[in-house]
Amino acid sequence: MQPKLSLLDDALITRILDEACQLLLKPGIKVQNAEARQLLAEAGAQVDEETLVVRIPEQIVRKALETVPREFQLYDYEGSPKVQYGGDAVHFDPGSSGISVLIPETLEHKTAETDDLLRVIKVAESLPQYDAQSTAVVCHDVPKDIHDLYRLYLIMLYSKKPIVTGAFTNQTVHAMIDMLAIFAGGHDKLREKPRAIFDACPSPPLIWSNFGAGNLITLARAGIPAEIVSMPLAGAAAPVTLLGAVTQHAAECLSGITIHQLARAGSPIVWGGAPAIFEMRKGGTPYGAIETAMIDSSYAQVGKSLGLPTHTYLGATDAKLLDMQAGIESLMGFLVGALSGINMISGAGMLDSLLCQSPEKLVIDAEGISMAKRLLQGMKIQSDTLATEFFEGVNFKGGDFLKQKITMKLFQKEQHLPSRIIDRDSIRGWKESGSLDTFDRARVHVKEILASFSRPALDSVHAAELHAYVLNLARKAGMDELPAINDLEFA
Repeated sequence: MQPKLSLLDDALITRILDEACQLLLKPGIKVQNAEARQLLAEAGAQVDEETLVVRIPEQIVRKALETVPREFQLYDYEGSPKVQYGGDAVHFDPGSSGISVLIPETLEHKTAETDDLLRVIKVAESLPQYDAQSTAVVCHDVPKDIHDLYRLYLIMLYSKKPIVTGAFTNQTVHAMIDMLAIFAGGHDKLREKPRAIFDACPSPPLIWSNFGAGNLITLARAGIPAEIVSMPLAGAAAPVTLLGAVTQHAAECLSGITIHQLARAGSPIVWGGAPAIFEMRKGGTPYGAIETAMIDSSYAQVGKSLGLPTHTYLGATDAKLLDMQAGIESLMGFLVGALSGINMISGAGMLDSLLCQSPEKLVIDAEGISMAKRLLQGMKIQSDTLATEFFEGVNFKGGDFLKQKITMKLFQKEQHLPSRIIDRDSIRGWKESGSLDTFDRARVHVKEILASFSRPALDSVHAAELHAYVLNLARKAGMDELPAINDLEFA
């Protein structure tokens, strides 16, 4: 039995959805994209072109929900299915769109550039706990016009895993789809076996911007999976109550799904988000707060009640360093997300409320993810009896069980064996190993990963075509050449 966390009962879920549908009528949804307003109007919604407010009747929403795929897969570079969206499958990827990275030697936060993202990509590629890559940081050594697609470019050249990404403009989303199609062998094959999923974000409260709604329409028509990332901020850009934030989240997701399915019914879309409470004392957005995790777990439960695939941001911390706070908040997030059966849990590696990425934290978080995945396996019956057969011939000696063949056979099935990031040695052994703390052990492991990493073998023709495509866009943005990368050469 997979253990589960449920914070809502059926009656409360029904009430949340009822009130969310009421919000779709009053005050309605502000839709700043003209094409989205036209789609909604043609479906029967009431559109005020002066205020851009759209009032969406529940029957239109219900019809849109009927066409959303309940399950779909993301594929790796080789075309093998690796990530399942739908049901209670649980996967993890690094947090996205950080603007800085932690320098392990100085503990300073540095503006992210190409080499920093490459370190994150290589670490995530090497750790099996991460089922997908993410466009983890924005590289500030390239023009702003290509910030989004350049991150995808680097992942495509250094990883074979599925990708969680997102565009920053209505123009670059087309370019990023074209880039993925180069490796897939065409747009039709990409649609058949999508490698990437794109975030699409409403603006709280109850706004679909020109870009957000346009992004939904483009992704739907291309058949590329979309992931709604609703971000109600409880107490500031959403009601202060957790249930109020969950209800606003539902209204934003329902309206987004409606726009998306009106653009192309049957395109895959995910009920996701990155909400938070508002820190009343400091004015921040604490993604490590337990109340943030409670909103996440609850909105996922609402999405699951509709049979929809789910996503969330958990596993991040508001700590600035890899300290006890980072450990507490990150593991709590992983456990809440996993026990909620959320399909994709983003946030690993992130410090400072999603602003800073750290390869060292990715390594440590991988251990927390392994623990969460072990918990999901639950209690299993591994032998004919629960205990009695183990006691045959036991002479009341503490070490008797260690001598049994069944102990050696089963312990690896029952126990998760962590890497050396987790110290279980004696004090003597720990001292003999250098008396390193968790952060120091992570620093060593990151260096080992980077030293041994080899760029994956890719189709050279496709790689050169991708490079030429991105270089052309960079030159249009005012950059003569892309940043030099030591092990990357194109004829």
